[in-house]
Amino acid sequence: MLEKISRKITKRSIQISLGVLWLIDGLLQLQPKMFTTDFAHKVINPAASGQPIFVAGPMHLAMTLLLHQPFLFNLCFATTQLVIGFLILKKKTIRYGLIGSIIWGLSVWYLGEGLGGLAGGHATLFMGAPGAALIYAIISMAVLPSRNNDNQGRPANWLAYVWMTIWLGSVPLILWSQTTYRGLSSMLLSMTKGAPGWLAHLDKSSGTYVASTGNWFILFIIILSLVAGFMVILPGYYFRLAAVCVGIILSLAYWIVGQNLGTFYSGIATDPNTGPLLILLGIAILGSPNIKINAFSKSLVFLD
Repeated sequence: MLEKISRKITKRSIQISLGVLWLIDGLLQLQPKMFTTDFAHKVINPAASGQPIFVAGPMHLAMTLLLHQPFLFNLCFATTQLVIGFLILKKKTIRYGLIGSIIWGLSVWYLGEGLGGLAGGHATLFMGAPGAALIYAIISMAVLPSRNNDNQGRPANWLAYVWMTIWLGSVPLILWSQTTYRGLSSMLLSMTKGAPGWLAHLDKSSGTYVASTGNWFILFIIILSLVAGFMVILPGYYFRLAAVCVGIILSLAYWIVGQNLGTFYSGIATDPNTGPLLILLGIAILGSPNIKINAFSKSLVFLD
């Protein structure tokens, strides 16, 4: 029965979700603070901090240009995202919208998110790696309509490999950034600043709990990440379902307390962060065809 339900997850259903998320991004870009120098100083500059020169250099150049005309550039950014969202939602322009989503997503991932912090050695899924903009682009590729504009087909099955890469890759990110229970606890406690009362209380409770568990909590997270990564490519729908459910639960937890719901209350949030995108990615995987490990090359054909 679950497999029958999964067949109802079509390219079009994922496209609609993607379009709505782009509209949300566009509306967030219209916040008053985004039309000031705060966008460059408080969004792009922190993302460039600690990055190697091949990432930080182009980001600082983009930031310099932005500071000359913050109002005009931000208006262009907001308009672009709103247009992408509307193009995706309108059936006749889906393909143009998705191509725009891919190009704009990858551009933002580089110049705005600094490759999600991956090159700087301090990125973890807790705080939003590998970057929301990258996942926008990936999902857009997976739901591009075929040349006959068939949007009722299923999302590309190579998404399972993307899911595997993200979750297995999260483990070395944890080890590389030397995440400890004390560091994670401090990070969660620091998120209380400026957060609404209920969210600050949740951050504080989570930080206190992590501090009481020691590094066993980090080990637990690593084990769950390995389960989400390995099981998604095992034969059988229920292995995939289990992998996606574990990943969605982790993504939701990270989004709520690690990413503080994208810090929507800050006035400088540019997107909901990676939590909702990872959840959408997981749902798309549940709707994609079964995958065979020995058919990797065939699974990469997503343009029909």
